Amino acid sequence: MLKLDRMLMIGSSASNIGKTALACALLKQVNKNCDVIGIKVTTIRDKEGRCPRGGEGCGICSSLEGVYSIVEEFDISSGKDTARLLAAGASRVFWLRVREEHLMEGITALLDIIGHDAVSICESNSLRQVVEPGLFLMVGSRNSKNWKSSALGVKKYADRVVISDGSSFDFDPNRIKLIKGKWIINMPATAIIMAGGESCRMGTDKSMLSIKGQSMIEVICEQIRGFFDEILISANQEDRFSFLGFKVVPDKVPEQGPLMGIASALEASANEFNFVVACDIPKINLTFVNRMITEAIESRSDIVIPVTGKEKYEPLFAIYRKNTLEAINKTLSAGKHKISDVFSLCRIKYIKMESADWFINLNTKADYEEFQKKLL
Repeated sequence: MLKLDRMLMIGSSASNIGKTALACALLKQVNKNCDVIGIKVTTIRDKEGRCPRGGEGCGICSSLEGVYSIVEEFDISSGKDTARLLAAGASRVFWLRVREEHLMEGITALLDIIGHDAVSICESNSLRQVVEPGLFLMVGSRNSKNWKSSALGVKKYADRVVISDGSSFDFDPNRIKLIKGKWIINMPATAIIMAGGESCRMGTDKSMLSIKGQSMIEVICEQIRGFFDEILISANQEDRFSFLGFKVVPDKVPEQGPLMGIASALEASANEFNFVVACDIPKINLTFVNRMITEAIESRSDIVIPVTGKEKYEPLFAIYRKNTLEAINKTLSAGKHKISDVFSLCRIKYIKMESADWFINLNTKADYEEFQKKLL
C-alpha cells in the first residue's frame, strides 16, 4: 500500500452523484494557500476493451493503448470533469486511465510527473486499493442499496461518507482543512485531555514526560489541534497547563477520580460529541477517532468505546455524548467512581480497534523507556 499523506481521495457510490462537485468545492477553498493538483482516475476492468456498463459505451476503455495513459487537461471550457477541476482552481489536472491490475504502475508513473510530495485531490474508488491517502471521503446517496461494487469494496476505508443530492451535501466542505501538508476533517466536537491523574505507577507526572523535546501533553495537543472545534484540559492545576493555550477545567469535587474529571469537562464542553483521551497515549490515530464519532452519530449511541485484545476496553480513549452527564452525575451521587459503573445507564457501542500498533499506554517507567527506544 502506497502512503500519500498529501492526497485527498474522493470516491462515490455511483456515477453522477456529486463527486466532482465536492472536489471542486474543496479546490476553491484550499487553493488560496497552496498549489493543489487535480487527478481523475478511470479504472478499466475489461481486458478486451468492452464497456463494463453495457452497450457500445463511450470508447474510453477501448481506446486505451497499453496498460495506462496519462493526459494533462489544459482546456477549462471542455465541460469534462477534468476541466471543471481546472476551472475550480487546481494548479494542474491529470486524467489517469489505467487497467485495474496495473493501478500501482499507473499512479507511480503519475507521481513521477507531479512529485510524490505534491498536494492533490484525486477522484477514484479503485485507487484506494493500492494507495492510502491522507483523507478518503466517499460521496453517497440516501439510498444505500444503489452502491456499485467498486465503491462497496473500499467503503470500509472511508474517513467520512458524505451524502449528496448531486449538488449539495450533508457536510460542510469548509470543515476539510489542509494543515502543515496534512488533510484533516475538523469535527464539530470537543477533545478532552485527561491530565488530572496522580500517575502513581509512573512515579512522576506523565503529562510532562519529555518526547522529542516536548511534554507528552504538548505532543497530544499538536496532533489534535485543528481537528476539533474545542480542546479542554481536565486538570486541577490550572496554572500548570496554561502554557498550552486551552481552557483548563478543574474537577467540581476533587479526589473523585477520572469519572469526576469527565463529568466536569462534559459540563464545560460546547459540543454534543466529546473525545475523551488520557494524557498517557502519545499517538492519536485521527482516522479512528473520526470513525468513533461517526459511529456515535449513526448509531445514536451515548458512548463509543474501542476494544483492544480480548475484551479490553479503553474508556479513556472514547466518545461521550454530552447527555451522558446525567448518568455520570447519578453514578457519582451513588458513591460509585468507576467509569464502567455508568455503562448500564447508557447506550454503549463497542468498536473493535483493528491493527492498533499505534495505540500505546505509557503507564510505567518501563513503558516510557521502551517507547523512547522506538523513537531513536
